[in-house]
Amino acid sequence: MLWTDIPHVVKATFLVVAALFPIVNPLGSAAIFLNMVGPLDRGVNRLLSQKIAIYSFFILLVSMLAGVEILSFFGISIYAVQIGGGLIVTVTGWSLLNRPSGSSTPTDKVDPHTVLGNAFYPYTLPITVGPGSISVAVTLGAHLMPSLDLRSILSPLVLLASIVGIALVCGIVYVCYTYAQSAEKLLGATGTEIVMRMSSFILLCIGIQIVCSGLRAYLATVHH
Repeated sequence: MLWTDIPHVVKATFLVVAALFPIVNPLGSAAIFLNMVGPLDRGVNRLLSQKIAIYSFFILLVSMLAGVEILSFFGISIYAVQIGGGLIVTVTGWSLLNRPSGSSTPTDKVDPHTVLGNAFYPYTLPITVGPGSISVAVTLGAHLMPSLDLRSILSPLVLLASIVGIALVCGIVYVCYTYAQSAEKLLGATGTEIVMRMSSFILLCIGIQIVCSGLRAYLATVHH
């Protein structure tokens, strides 16, 4: 890599972070994550957050670099992923939004093996990285090549921008999830309840928006 390539890589990295951060929404996802897992030992919480960040990193990276090819191989369209995944996100958001106020956070500590076994589903997919994030990552993979004046998604410059950008987003996820319980103590019961309800509502809206986007894309293909 030449020194003249560095500004282009930085710009592409910023594009990755700017596109993924709002849809991943680490702060809102952390509130939902805390509501689902309940009280955990600090070590278990850190390990779970690490697993989620690592899983999220590889899901986003694979989606960005090979998402289109993988979907084509299985004969799956991106709008099918959006509709199916959006329904899962919508149901999750609805169930969390309608939880009784008194049981917003479980009081009994859960089994570490059980909670760690759920690190990929549902804590990573679809709570942290859902169909919206995957579709954005797939779109980013197509946009990074022209932004760096390259023709291959496997170019070192594209790989560097993708890896660094996704790593930054997942690093923020790790920090937010690791210190979610500390934030809960700082906000108090009322503050935590407000954040959780708002985050659940946003998750519900995101799920509906993803479904609508998938349906719109599907209807466009039918129309043509």
